[in-house]
Amino acid sequence: MSTKLRKKEVIVEKENQMMTGSSMLIEAIKQEGVDVIFGYPGGAILPAYDQIYKDGIRHILARHEQGAIHAAEGYARVSGKPGVVVVTSGPGATNVVTGIADAMMDSLPLVVFTGQVASSVIGTDAFQEADVVGITMPITKHSYQVRNVNDLPRIIKEAFHIATTGRPGPVLIDLPKDVSLETGLFDYSKAVDLPGYQPTIMPNKLQVRKLVEAVSSAKKPLILVGAGVLHANGTDELLKYVEQQQIPIASTLLGLGAFPGDHELFLGMAGMHGTYTANMAIYECDLLISLGSRFDDRVTGNLEKFAPNAKIAHIDIDPAEIGKNIETQIPIVSDAKEALKELITQNGVKSQNSVWIEDLKRLKQEYPLWYTEDTSVIKPQQLIERIYEKTKGEAIVTTDVGQHQMWTAQFFKFKKPNRWVTSGGLGTMGFGFPAAIGAQIAEPNTPVIAFMGDAGFQMTLQELSLLQEMKLPVKLVIVNNASLGMVRQWQQLFFEERYSNSLFPVQPDFVKLAEAYDIKGMRVDSVNDLDKAVEEMLAHDGPVLVDFRVASRENVYPMVAPGKGLHEMIGVKPL
Repeated sequence: MSTKLRKKEVIVEKENQMMTGSSMLIEAIKQEGVDVIFGYPGGAILPAYDQIYKDGIRHILARHEQGAIHAAEGYARVSGKPGVVVVTSGPGATNVVTGIADAMMDSLPLVVFTGQVASSVIGTDAFQEADVVGITMPITKHSYQVRNVNDLPRIIKEAFHIATTGRPGPVLIDLPKDVSLETGLFDYSKAVDLPGYQPTIMPNKLQVRKLVEAVSSAKKPLILVGAGVLHANGTDELLKYVEQQQIPIASTLLGLGAFPGDHELFLGMAGMHGTYTANMAIYECDLLISLGSRFDDRVTGNLEKFAPNAKIAHIDIDPAEIGKNIETQIPIVSDAKEALKELITQNGVKSQNSVWIEDLKRLKQEYPLWYTEDTSVIKPQQLIERIYEKTKGEAIVTTDVGQHQMWTAQFFKFKKPNRWVTSGGLGTMGFGFPAAIGAQIAEPNTPVIAFMGDAGFQMTLQELSLLQEMKLPVKLVIVNNASLGMVRQWQQLFFEERYSNSLFPVQPDFVKLAEAYDIKGMRVDSVNDLDKAVEEMLAHDGPVLVDFRVASRENVYPMVAPGKGLHEMIGVKPL
């Protein structure tokens, strides 16, 4: 019997029964196909945790609510399923606010359940009360507070629908304790009916025709791919379209992996720390096709100097993004996959861009990413390149935020979708490690490597408990430059080397820290030991933490300084 049939039997068995609110919560998420919950218990959410105990649904007990929600983000990013988080009221709820904002910025589907004090004392400053709906309203797709237990099944069904359709994002359900204890009729059979929420999935064919004609006449067309293609599962269509039309392609930070990083038409990441070729292609192109990218300021640089010669076509499922930052001549509101399918179907005459492609190939050869090796110290770029080579690019990679994040984006070539997990829009330190836990839970048989700075790791290091407890073979790579590296770089370049509170003269012994959690720890100081250490780390069948001591004053280049255009990069070095 199929899983689908078994699921239907459960629905029939549990439908139209009298249940407590907490029972409804667990039954509903099971019917949504949820197989794992991330969370942390507390007084107001105890009825739900009691039901978790009774039903036996898998629950990951993080050591901090921030760890729970970042793990749920990593799980959602890799699996494509919604991440589910359950926490208590007050501080439990406020501790997930950063993760909610992070998921909203990066369009990750989450359903977050927060406990709340009893309805009778809401608004009285009761113990562990916080207006979490008010706090999170600007950073969720939608927020609910349940006041009637009979509304709970409908609300949960709507929440999953909203989180996973259109542009994905977080939805919050605030559950007062008395509602979770009350009894009502569980009816999960009704279809979602939200007249005010009807995302446009299919593209307007006439607008697609305009784009087809623009591609046919363009001499220097370029595609900028963002995470929208990944969320739409449109990577196969993207590859087919690019090869059909022979259009060069660049990626945003979050779009990495949507197109094979080793493909001859791939120019690399664009933006503040993008490749010379990708940024110059944007500056010189005559047609720019944005696919699921929101034209973030770190991608565009100075808006007045962004793609000055180009007609702009913008394909996005969120109409609010089209024309928000960049004036658009060909707007197409659509799911990225459906738009690509229509483009492939309409086809059109191929662009006469062979000279353009050859020019960009020459730029790639003449202006590659670079760094200078040093026999006395490990260079961070060198470390990331070695790990890429040893894994052949097949690993899932998570990062924290800062220099190591940019170096990883530059030097790790992602060949498959959903192998790159990073905090883009919000830039959340502490994200990388718990996100790796969620990613490993989503794909237990795929190697997961977390690249972290020494500072970001210390923000969520308590989640080391989970690695050993769950026997998760995550490899933790601390790119240790004894500083807030990106802050230090900006202070060097733009604040006359006034290193205000960005250097760490004292650090913990990370190896002893790992061993305290019964995890294999290693420290690597010498270039001569680099290859052996990477091989040993990857060969170990359990979790490993490696403290790689790297050059402390290395900077990320190329770089587009604030206020400059993409063509005005510093740190460019020709061969």
